[in-house]
Amino acid sequence: MRNITLKLLFSLAIASLIFNAEAADNSKDNLYAKNYKEQNIGGLKSMQAEPKTEMFVSNHKVEDNISMLENGFDMMGSSGFEGGVVLPELALEHGKAIKADTVLVYSKYGSTKSNVNQLEFIKESTKKGKELTEADVVPQENYIYYASYWAKMPPPLLGIHVIKLAKKEVSESEAEDKLVYKDGLKVLAVIKGSPAEKAGLKRGDVLRKIGNVEVNKAEELSNVVRQHQGQEVAVVFERGEETKIAKAQINKR
Repeated sequence: MRNITLKLLFSLAIASLIFNAEAADNSKDNLYAKNYKEQNIGGLKSMQAEPKTEMFVSNHKVEDNISMLENGFDMMGSSGFEGGVVLPELALEHGKAIKADTVLVYSKYGSTKSNVNQLEFIKESTKKGKELTEADVVPQENYIYYASYWAKMPPPLLGIHVIKLAKKEVSESEAEDKLVYKDGLKVLAVIKGSPAEKAGLKRGDVLRKIGNVEVNKAEELSNVVRQHQGQEVAVVFERGEETKIAKAQINKR
């Protein structure tokens, strides 16, 4: 797995010291939990009864996702929201609650809220003789937060993550419908140590056949791989303009 930085963003580290009261409120109302959306239909969670959930803070979301897939993890779900200072430890707290093995946390500066309404508030408070605190007169900064939650998967049968290729335009002589799908499945990630990696498959390859069966949907790939458990099969794929054939020894469950 790519080395994901463990250092918290400087702004959050400082904020954790300044806004103790707000942090206390966050612990009672966990925004990571409130905004969590499950991605995996099967209720995916850690294979361990009591997982030792780890948290990493990073700013390379796309690369991290690929890295997690390559290392045999699958995403359980994610949380995304905007707000003031929210400590990343709350994402870890939610990760433990849903039995995730790993939590990846991201945050970036959004904006400083307009002072117009704040000035009106100060004027009205002054007229009424209300005592103001430092928080009332300091501009409020806004941050964008995102966290993804991952579970380690058992050894895969083949070991690739794929997507259906997008539509492409063709001439009228090639097809009646000018928009058609290109055949095959694009490889997004290859799990390390898997039959797919041992067969030489790489990210970016276009998978065409398993044995004699063409695969144009993820469901078709899953079905044919299950049918060949414990067998060695030919894998036909494209790399650039070249068509290749490799042998893969499918795992058995």
